[in-house]
Amino acid sequence: MMRGFWWISLAALLAGCSDREEPAPRAATPPPSAVPALPPVPTDARPAIVCFGDSLTAGYGTEADQSYPDYLQADLTKLGYNYRVVNAGISGNTTKDGVERVDSIVAMHPAVVVVEFGGNDGLRGLRIEDSRANLDSILTTLKASGTKILLAGITLPPDYGPDYIRQFNETYVVLAKKFQVPLLPFLLQGVFGVDGMMQRDRTHATAAGNQLVARNVLPLLTPLLKK
Repeated sequence: MMRGFWWISLAALLAGCSDREEPAPRAATPPPSAVPALPPVPTDARPAIVCFGDSLTAGYGTEADQSYPDYLQADLTKLGYNYRVVNAGISGNTTKDGVERVDSIVAMHPAVVVVEFGGNDGLRGLRIEDSRANLDSILTTLKASGTKILLAGITLPPDYGPDYIRQFNETYVVLAKKFQVPLLPFLLQGVFGVDGMMQRDRTHATAAGNQLVARNVLPLLTPLLKK
């Protein structure tokens, strides 16, 4: 996802010349009532919790069932919450990409969206004003749809300078207050810098780290849910 600290798809047309033959008689088509009905396609009718973000949400570098949304699903099921967790994380996404994708999230009609963006913006040194405006746009769209929101923040390594880091961190606080949504200030709390919790790139959590990330999200998420 990020640099340094952590974050880093002819038809051959066959023609034959042969003597024409009388076509074989067609079998009679059975009446509609005699055609066996296809079994219904199973659907998951549970309300959706969409985890919307970048590689930290996608579970970059781990197995398909080891992202934090996967562990969040397991934790919620154990606690008796009848929801399905959808992983809508895409590695490398910035807040601008989030703006471009947010309508597809709204189209899912989720009960809750966990929004996690900004790390790639910060690590690329993008303007705080632009990142903040993009996150504002994402939250505005989600709020207008009637979905509940949980905002998850991230921070930057010290070599980005105290002023930039302070403004970067403040983005999440300012927006959480503006939209009156719960805030997890640091998604990787208790994960970053802990042996066995981070991958070699020092940017993405291991499976064990993602388990802890799910537990970081859980107490802020459950008040938004129904049993």
